[in-house]
Amino acid sequence: MESPWFHLDRSGQSLRLTAGGPWTVYHAAAVDGALRRLDPKDATAAEIDASGVEALDTTGAWMLLRTKCQLAAAGLTITAFKVPEDFKPLLQVIESDQPPPPAAVVTRDTFAAYLEHVGRASHSVLIQGLGILGYVGRITIEWFKTIYAPQRHFRLIATMHQIEEVGINALPIVGLLMFLVGIVLAYQGADQLKRFGLDIYTVNALGIGVLRELGVLITAIIIAGRSGSAFTAQIGTMKVNEEIDAMQTMGLNVDDVLILPRVTGLVIALPFLTFYADVVALIGGALMCYFDMGITFPMFIRQLHQAINLDTFLVGMIKAPVFAYVIGMVGCFEGLNVERNAASVGKLTTRSVVESVFLVIVLDAAFSVMFSILGI
Repeated sequence: MESPWFHLDRSGQSLRLTAGGPWTVYHAAAVDGALRRLDPKDATAAEIDASGVEALDTTGAWMLLRTKCQLAAAGLTITAFKVPEDFKPLLQVIESDQPPPPAAVVTRDTFAAYLEHVGRASHSVLIQGLGILGYVGRITIEWFKTIYAPQRHFRLIATMHQIEEVGINALPIVGLLMFLVGIVLAYQGADQLKRFGLDIYTVNALGIGVLRELGVLITAIIIAGRSGSAFTAQIGTMKVNEEIDAMQTMGLNVDDVLILPRVTGLVIALPFLTFYADVVALIGGALMCYFDMGITFPMFIRQLHQAINLDTFLVGMIKAPVFAYVIGMVGCFEGLNVERNAASVGKLTTRSVVESVFLVIVLDAAFSVMFSILGI
């Protein structure tokens, strides 16, 4: 059986490679080693004449193109590349499919690169904040439209379903955690105050701390991790499955159908959850006071009545709907920003929880400063 062949002709600084025979996978080994060892020496130009090739498959075509690239990489100018007309389409396909050279890895450990990274991150945070702010404004307008014409926009059944999901179904986890928080607060407060003979003031610290700050704050954080993330995952999955596109094609308002029931349900449910969390935390603290310091329940109630007033209770309750609105907005906003892949759902679900918790704590700090200025 005939084998492939090639030979080199040198003329001054020009090199001519002539090839012929069957250049196929079955005969590649006969010429592969010699092709790899080609030495152009001081040649500056090269011509490849494969007109004599009788059979050519992908392997043979790749070997010819590899030789061409090898000579070009050595600094030679390829003046001609001749192949039979029947084989040109195959060579064109393989040549167009050549992978690009690997990108150079640039090590950026300079101070300027660090400043660039900080700048890009700051710009990203600013754009994200403006996006959330614009979305809050848009949904607020939709909410006012709902109040103005509830028969056209308000979806009572969907809202009640969300109240059940984010409120009633969250009672066990909120109750358990706040009961334990009440126990921890009472124990730690008693451990410090009984050194000065002020055991009874543990009730004061517990009541004020739970009703003003910890009750609503911890409940909001739990709901951000439980319900805010669920909003993002649900809406994001609908976007991946193109259900939102289908709703828009049908002429449905996505804000009315998906966003307002979720946000409204959360705004209604979180104040009740906060009240429930306050009560459970105080019960946990009362039990710890009884077993650790012997403070009976009538004594606990009497001291709690002296320590707190209506303003103490209302400070925490006023925060609840604001926190709920922010958690709902962020969860739905990130859900609508999900791209059409599963990885994006997980990424933005995590982001929504982080953003919700961050904004809740920032708002809580702002409320504390405002109430301090107002003397409440």
